Amino acid sequence: MNTNDLKRLASRTETEARSRAAAAGLPELAAELELLDVAVGTIASPVGDLMVAVTPRGLACVAFEGEEYRDEILDRIARDISPRILPSPKGTDAWRRELDGYFAAERTGFDLPVDRRLIHGIASDVLRQTSKIPYGEVSTYGAIAKKIGHPTAARAVGRALGANPIPIVIPCHRVIGASGKLTGYAGGLDRKVALLELEGSLLG
Repeated sequence: MNTNDLKRLASRTETEARSRAAAAGLPELAAELELLDVAVGTIASPVGDLMVAVTPRGLACVAFEGEEYRDEILDRIARDISPRILPSPKGTDAWRRELDGYFAAERTGFDLPVDRRLIHGIASDVLRQTSKIPYGEVSTYGAIAKKIGHPTAARAVGRALGANPIPIVIPCHRVIGASGKLTGYAGGLDRKVALLELEGSLLG
């Protein structure tokens, strides 16, 4: 390889490095220019990697690793909130710290706001009531149904909880069957057990 070849290689390498740097800085630039409506990031947790989506209003979504509907959730975000979605560690950092604190058993609640634009219909009432279940305690589908004024709607409550776009933060894992049985959970029963064990509320 002669001197000219080395110069061309160095120039191409420098150009590629600048392109990568520019791409890495795109989400932050987009945020500064108010072109980023939804920041997406990933957090490692004891129940698997979590995808979080954060808007200027707050946390809009938490999705478990391996969920088949993760792409569907991103489609919902694009449809119901905004298609301007980009990976942004900076844009999701505050929520990632709060979730880290929760999984480290250093906090029992979350202080940052949530964005409920992916929650519609009866699910709004169901998840608002679910948010009131204290850390370390559980409730039942029937009890939630009664509290929202629809005492015969336990199945509708179950469907709303199954479609919860912000699990863990809106603690649908704290809702169990009337008999104490740990029924379905969108993230899988193993994750539900792990979360209840973390909170010290798993019934023996």
